[in-house]
Amino acid sequence: MTETLNFLDPKVLASLHNLELRARVVVEGFLSGLHKSPHRGFSVEFNDYRHYQRGDDMRHVDWKLYARSEKLYIKQYEDETNVRCVIVLDTSASMSYTSGGISKLDYGITLASSLAYFIMRQRDAVGLITFDDQIRDYIPAKCRQPHLMRILRTLAHVEAGEKTDAVKPLTDLAASLRKKSMVVLITDMLDDETRVINTLQNLRGMGNDVIAFHVMDDAELNFPFNEASEFIDMENNESYITSPAAIHKSYMENLNEFLEFCKKKCQSSGVDYCLLNTAEPLDEALSSYMTKRSKSF
Repeated sequence: MTETLNFLDPKVLASLHNLELRARVVVEGFLSGLHKSPHRGFSVEFNDYRHYQRGDDMRHVDWKLYARSEKLYIKQYEDETNVRCVIVLDTSASMSYTSGGISKLDYGITLASSLAYFIMRQRDAVGLITFDDQIRDYIPAKCRQPHLMRILRTLAHVEAGEKTDAVKPLTDLAASLRKKSMVVLITDMLDDETRVINTLQNLRGMGNDVIAFHVMDDAELNFPFNEASEFIDMENNESYITSPAAIHKSYMENLNEFLEFCKKKCQSSGVDYCLLNTAEPLDEALSSYMTKRSKSF
């Protein structure tokens, strides 16, 4: 019997080079029907048109445009969406690490693409920031379909950068937010984790919903090395040659302390924290997002 292909497997997803298709597989293959769009009001500030979708209020159809085009369009307003989300993706050098499967960066790109696709599917606004030691891409949150393609094109061309400084983009974002928003950070947290989490806490204190997706490779989490190895820091090129057996216990103790610190520090201030293993399917990541999203309504 032929084994059924699991399209949510990270390795299979990574083989789908079309990022829109990859996002669609994740979202429609696992989350279809799990979420109903919230009720939305319409502001008085007209912004754009979008195609009519089943369930839309017919009072907002532009009948003059219908008379000219014989197609139904809805007037879209600046404040139509209930949720404005900004995805902040770490593209620093350490994110390019992989122990043989999908890299942390590619996993993060897939997650970011899937979130953007899902948010736009709900007709909410989504924006994107990519960063290493500085902001590399900034796309403000909008909810029009061409905007999604702009985000996916940007993510498709992301490359690993230099060192990590998550505080700067998060601080700049906090200063630029005019309305309460959802902020999603995707990172391996190989930074000054105390400063990063304090900045996330500041964003939460401003009334924003904040989610931290902590992405790590399976080898980083389980340290499966046996033979004498050279370990190289991907951001400063420092190298260490050692016997894994000699450091395995202390490594795991330090790792667990680090992970527990990140989790407790985030959760103590209302920041959602989700640890992700790149060897595991993305359904857990999006389920965590769905849980947080449902709390927002």
